[in-house]
Amino acid sequence: MVPSARLPRIGVLANEDSWYFQDLQRAAGTNAQVERLEFSALQSRIGGGESISADTPLSEAFDAVIVRSMPPGSLEQVVFRMDALAGLERQGVLIINPPKSMELAIDKYLSLSKLAAAGFRVPQTHVCQTWQDAMVAFEEMGPSVVVKPIFGGEGRGIMRVEDADLAHRVFKTLQQMGQIIYLQKFVPHPGYDLRVLVLGDAMWGMRRTSADSWRTNLSRGASATPEPVPDDIAEVALQAVKTLDLDIAGLDFLPDGEGGWYLLEANAVPGWKGLSAACDVDIAAKLMDYVVAKIAGH
Repeated sequence: MVPSARLPRIGVLANEDSWYFQDLQRAAGTNAQVERLEFSALQSRIGGGESISADTPLSEAFDAVIVRSMPPGSLEQVVFRMDALAGLERQGVLIINPPKSMELAIDKYLSLSKLAAAGFRVPQTHVCQTWQDAMVAFEEMGPSVVVKPIFGGEGRGIMRVEDADLAHRVFKTLQQMGQIIYLQKFVPHPGYDLRVLVLGDAMWGMRRTSADSWRTNLSRGASATPEPVPDDIAEVALQAVKTLDLDIAGLDFLPDGEGGWYLLEANAVPGWKGLSAACDVDIAAKLMDYVVAKIAGH
């Protein structure tokens, strides 16, 4: 055990009522000091050096910071949050996941394009700025597409569009709101997908099944069961995480109905509540051990 005077100090950027922060605090036990931080409290002072703080200078208060939430915000807010974390990283604080990797992963378009360029099989996707261009893509990719926000998770803001009139209204509304229009060709599937959680070189898999919806998010009522990760998927998962330079990630794989798989996306702030229960593994403890070991070698 690390001597009490030298306990690793770990900040967790999490919501006030975060189950995940409580789980990490429990897992830390007497091996680390864990404190919750708010994204809205991040601030920076420049001149005679730079100080990133949240009430106190964070480089003095913490050895590592785990990003456990990414609350919605304006483009300026999101950019500043990533800039502040990058500043902390320059000052020697370990950030999980690294800010540059977070920037890449939370942007569905950027991360998917990088994964596709690296040779991973992803669904046919079209990203544009006008409803006219989106309608052309809909006609080419239809008769069914999935419209997603570029930023977001847990199934928020996702809808399936199969009707041209509805597509017209949806695309026009998104353009009027100043949103990028991101649509993917709908991939028919047998009612389930595979979530693979990767932490360093370790991984766990679960099947997420929905009996009455094409969406398989646990937050929307899907059920979870443990699923051995096939060797080919395990290789893809590890390579995808390395491509995006993530320490921890949740990767979603969708069966194509013909024995193959699509890599849908990589989540840089993955939940593990359902997976821990399904696979009977203490992910919070695994993550704390991983972070403490990285602090020691940082």
